[in-house]
Parts: sequence; structure tokens; C-alpha cells
Amino acid sequence: MNHKNRSAIRCVFAYMIAAALGYSNSAAAATPDFTLELPTGTACNFDLKIEGWGGKRNVREFKDANGNLVRSLDTGTGAALRFTNLSNGKTLSTKSNGAVSAKRYNPDGSYTETDTGHNLLILFPTDVPAGPSTTLIAGRVVFTVDTSEVFTVLSTSGKTTDICAALL
Repeated sequence: MNHKNRSAIRCVFAYMIAAALGYSNSAAAATPDFTLELPTGTACNFDLKIEGWGGKRNVREFKDANGNLVRSLDTGTGAALRFTNLSNGKTLSTKSNGAVSAKRYNPDGSYTETDTGHNLLILFPTDVPAGPSTTLIAGRVVFTVDTSEVFTVLSTSGKTTDICAALL
């Protein structure tokens, strides 16, 4: 996957990161606000489709005296999500719930992100630890992102749900 596609996927994840861990039998019946299909080996060891409905985010950015972005705070609710294993048709849905994402930016463009609440973490094979993995976390996750969009997970705590395992 090229850097541009990887960055686009990471941007989508930023908007859906606050996925709730409360499962329901099906997501909203209306047309989803977004659909993302990730090929085998990217987010799981099968083709994974993620659909999302709703959510409300509030993003604040903080700059230094020179106008450089140094910190951002993203709060609110994420989208209700439906995950589908495209190989076997099995689905798993979540409700929308709250989360906070705080980022501290370095001068080189890398940053450290701390997410609390209900969050979705997708790791690619190039990340540390290496994916593919897709995990719902109700708690806290801290990771760095370098200028090549490589995630390095520093710590996690709370309840986790392995989406890939749940869809087998």
C-alpha cells in the first residue's frame, strides 16, 4: 500500500476512532456515511469492510507563537460501526460512544497520541507491533506516529476486543 493510500486510511480512522464496545445485532439500516474496504493482510487476514454511521467530533488545535501546530484535542462520539469479513459474510456492529484523542506534535511532523474512552486501533504490517490487527479498546492507548505514518504502540490498558478473531 502506498504512502498516499495509507495516509488516507489513517485520516478515516481518525474520524472513526471512537467506536463503542456495546454490540448490537445490526448497525443503522440507512446508507452508511462512509465505507472502507481493506484488503487481506492490511487490517486482518481477510478482506475487511468497515461501514460507519453518525458520530459527532469536536477538534481543537493549538499552535505556538510561530503558528506551528503543537497539540490537538479531538473529543466527542465516534461513528456506529459495522465490520464485515468479506470472505465469510460474518458481521459485528458497535454503537457510537465517546472518546478523547490528544496529540502532541514534534517539529519533524511525528507525534504522540493518547486515546481514552472507546477507540479503534488498526495496525498494518509495517507498524510496531506488526499487524494486521484491528482492535476495539475501551480504556487507554498511547502510540507514536512517525513521518512515514508508522504507528508504534507504547501502552494499552482496559478492555480489548480483537475484531479479526471475532469475525472468523
